[in-house]
Amino acid sequence: METHYLKNIEFKSALELSSLVEYQQGQVVSRTLAQNKAVSITLFAFDENEEISSHSSDGDAMVTILEGTAHITIENQQFSLSEGKTIVMPAGVPHAVAADGKFKMLLTVVFPQ
Repeated sequence: METHYLKNIEFKSALELSSLVEYQQGQVVSRTLAQNKAVSITLFAFDENEEISSHSSDGDAMVTILEGTAHITIENQQFSLSEGKTIVMPAGVPHAVAADGKFKMLLTVVFPQ
């Protein structure tokens, strides 16, 4: 039997990540691809005007925008990111993610060992 470390994703297939999570009205939808002590990988689809309020993480969090535009706040500094752009939110630093319009992102968090 094969051991897999990723979940909720098809193996041995070329995939478009943004197609693996769908928009739902008035919601932030997520699909976890990996979750363990070392790393968390999650796809998100944000409906218009949805957000994840300010919080911090024990790990460094990297966001890659897959579709649309996101507004990211890191320690009171605001960034607008569009498709293909990436930003890193350092561990222990407050950050928030908000949508004006619909957008999708890939979140990778690397935790200390």
